[in-house]
Amino acid sequence: MSNDNIMTFHGRVGTKVDLREGAVPWVLFRVASTPSYFDQATRTWRDLETMWISVKAWRSLAQSAAESRVIGDPIVATGKVRTGRWTTKDGEARESTVLEASLIGHDLTWGVTKLRKVERQTAVAATRDGTVAALEELEGESAA
Repeated sequence: MSNDNIMTFHGRVGTKVDLREGAVPWVLFRVASTPSYFDQATRTWRDLETMWISVKAWRSLAQSAAESRVIGDPIVATGKVRTGRWTTKDGEARESTVLEASLIGHDLTWGVTKLRKVERQTAVAATRDGTVAALEELEGESAA
């Protein structure tokens, strides 16, 4: 039995989905989700605090995400939950929750999409992927 925490997260793409090349192509981008509830007293919908999560994908999933996702797209992502920790140049400790995606798709509650199959070559395993630098970059891009 695996001790991995599997999570499904849905929300809207909050940062640019840039493909990062290396031994293995990968992407890291932020997704925001704002839960809401119906307030019986005022008979209106109310938003709760927005939750942000970083989504990371590898190989063909990363390439497809980079080609088909833009800021504002409603998405669903499923994968393993990881915590990225690093220290900034100023010595400040930072932490970010990362969803290492095994699946990313459009949330079809909001519209329709068409699948276009693509042929891709497989690459070899990565040695150092630059996640820490990418998380620092994303931290500056997303609005909290």
